[in-house]
Order: sequence, then structure tokens, then C-alpha cells
Amino acid sequence: MEKVIILMTLLPVVLGDSNTTCNSRRCLAEKLLKNAYVSQPQSDYCYQVIKVPVMKYQTLFVDTKNLRLFARLEATIIWDDPDLSWDLSEYGFNEVVVPVSRVWVPQFRVTNAISSVMKHSSQDLVVYFDGTLKHTVIINAEVICEINLFNYPFAEDECDITIQAWKNEGCGMWMDIGNLEMVPGSNGDWRTENVTLAYRSTFQNDIKVKLVISVMNPFITLLLPSILIMMLDIGSFAMPLGGGERNSFKVTLVLSFTLFLNILNNQLPGDSSCAPIIRIHFCVCLVLLVVSMLASMLLTSVAHNGGFIACCRSKDKYQKNNKKQTEEEDEGEKDSDEPKPDITVVQLSSSEDTEILRKVAKFLEGIKERDKWDEKNMKIANMLDKIFVSIYTVLTVGYFCAMLGVMVNHKCQMNYYN
Repeated sequence: MEKVIILMTLLPVVLGDSNTTCNSRRCLAEKLLKNAYVSQPQSDYCYQVIKVPVMKYQTLFVDTKNLRLFARLEATIIWDDPDLSWDLSEYGFNEVVVPVSRVWVPQFRVTNAISSVMKHSSQDLVVYFDGTLKHTVIINAEVICEINLFNYPFAEDECDITIQAWKNEGCGMWMDIGNLEMVPGSNGDWRTENVTLAYRSTFQNDIKVKLVISVMNPFITLLLPSILIMMLDIGSFAMPLGGGERNSFKVTLVLSFTLFLNILNNQLPGDSSCAPIIRIHFCVCLVLLVVSMLASMLLTSVAHNGGFIACCRSKDKYQKNNKKQTEEEDEGEKDSDEPKPDITVVQLSSSEDTEILRKVAKFLEGIKERDKWDEKNMKIANMLDKIFVSIYTVLTVGYFCAMLGVMVNHKCQMNYYN
């Protein structure tokens, strides 16, 4: 009877030990999850230390028009949860895998982002015997980045990405970020030069991203066409003033240049304290093209009419004077013929031939005088044309050299805090 009592007393203990013994990782994981909590582990200091040994940064896209930076952060995070620890002497496993949804996981956010989404890289995480948890999270953020585009297409600037953990007075999470690595990749017109970590506080850190624009694409699509169009405009002065071909060609150049103005307007943002100087460059080029077109039209008027359209019409004046002189001569001859009717009667047989010869001589003399007049006007127009093209070429080449120097060397200081 005593043996039966002793066996019945020891039976619950034996059964209890058999229920607590796990021979597989899955069994251990299920047992740990019974003690797991979805709330943050509580410490005596009301904060949780989150270690981030490695954080990888990647620039996904830079929206130059709207000044937006799309970035991807991949962080390996480590934290402690004492309720998920076990004794190695009792369970012979160093780590187990548990679902992310069944345990508490730290949450990070980008404070200066328009939108920030944190997601898990996998549905499971690793738990070590001492209660240490290790997991990887991914943060996709869209950040307002006021890039200094004054030197576009030779622009470069830094963008800040502020990553922060939860904080409320003395409670919250402390971040301990170790290495920050950059993931190379294609970012459109922009290239990520480097990324650096700037420590601000235990609750948030700044990631400074240095962006440099890839010069080739905007140079080919915007800057190079403006140079070529201005070179064509200078070369168009080799075309003759007569015929109107030069004026038609210059009008085509002006219309073509407006196409690149629309492209520029679609690629760059509005005005700011450091507006892109390429806008001023395109405006100056358009003004030069219009001035060149107007000068060519006025010189064409000088070549054909002997003067500017808005000022005078020398050729018409010459024709009116010539016509008036002819009429006066005809009237004088009629007056001189009236008192001598006997002579006209005698020379009646040859008067018609003489009159015809006189008119032919005057017509040929008028053509000769008109040719001399046109030749004189053309010489004046060509002389003015050579003077203008010399001045125009010097101004255009000097302007392009000065503008390229400003684009490459001058720096505009922006106040990011106002």
C-alpha cells in the first residue's frame, strides 16, 4: 500500500517532465510561442535597445520635376526578449525559427518622408537561446529632397533621410546603427555618389545621400541642341539676303527652339531661390535668335528698298521722282511744240520714230539707274550684314563660354531651413 501511494505521488511529476521535454526545434518553438507577447519587452528603464549592425541603402528613383527621392532601406535588427529564452542544458538547440506575426518586432519610420512603408523581408525570424531575436526589415520611403539645381546639368547635392524609432518621453526604443552600406544601381539621370550616417540622437539618425546628376543625358537632350541651333543661326548668315530663304530658315530655327523650351519645362521644377540657370540660358538663346531674325528681315528690306520698312521707302521715293521728272519732260515738249506747228508738220514723217526712240532710251536709262540703285542698296545691306554677323558671333561665343563657366563653377547657396 505504501508503494502504491509513492508511485501515485511521483506520477504527476514524471508526466510533467515528459510534457516539458522537447526533442525537436518545432516543439521548442511552439512552447516559446506560448510565452510570447506581442507587446514590447519591458525593462527597468522603460526603453528597448535595438541594434542595427548593418543597414543597406539604395536609391530607387529621383524625380527632378517634383523634387522627390525614392529610397529603399534594408536593415538587420537585433533585440532582446527575456521571455523567449531557454536553458541549453534542458534543450539542446541554440536557435529556433518562429513566425513574425506571433512575436513583437520593432517598428521604424522615416520622419521626413511623404510616405514610408516598413515590411518584413520574410515571414519568420530567428530566436537564440539567450532571448536574442534577429530579423531583417525593408523600408520604402518617398522623401522631399530640395535638390539645388542651379548648376543643372552639372548639379550635385545632398538629401537627408531621417530614420526614427518610437519614442514617448523616457520610454521607447534606442537605435544603435553600425555599418551603413550603399547598394549600387541605376537611378535614371542621377547617380548616388555616397551615403553617410550622421548621428543625431539615440532615437533617430540622419542618412545623408550625395546625389550627382549624370551629365550625358541632359547635355545631349538640352544643352547640346541649344549650342547647335545657335551655330546654325550664325551659319545662316552665309545665305544671300535676296529671295527670303534666310528669313524662312531663321523662323524655322526659332520654332525648333521652342520645342526644347517645352522639354526643359517638363523636366525641371518651378522657380526657387536657386532656380536652374539653364532656364536663363534658354531665354537668352531665344532672344538672340529673335534679334538675329529681325536683323535679317531689316537688312533684306535695306537690300530691296534702300531703307528700313518702319523708317522710309527710298526706292518708292526714287520711282516717284523719276516718274514726276518724266511727266514734266513730256509736258515741256508739248508746250514747246505748240508755238511751232509748221515744224511739226514738216517733221511729221519722222516724229513718231523719234518719240519711240526717246521712250526706249529713257526706259533703258531707267533700268540702268534702277540697277545702280539696287546695287548700291545691296552693297550697303551686305556691309551692314557683315558688321552685324561679326558682332553677333562674338557675343554668342562669348556668352556660351561665360554661361558654361557659370554652370560648372558657380555655386548657389540655398537656405534649407526657411
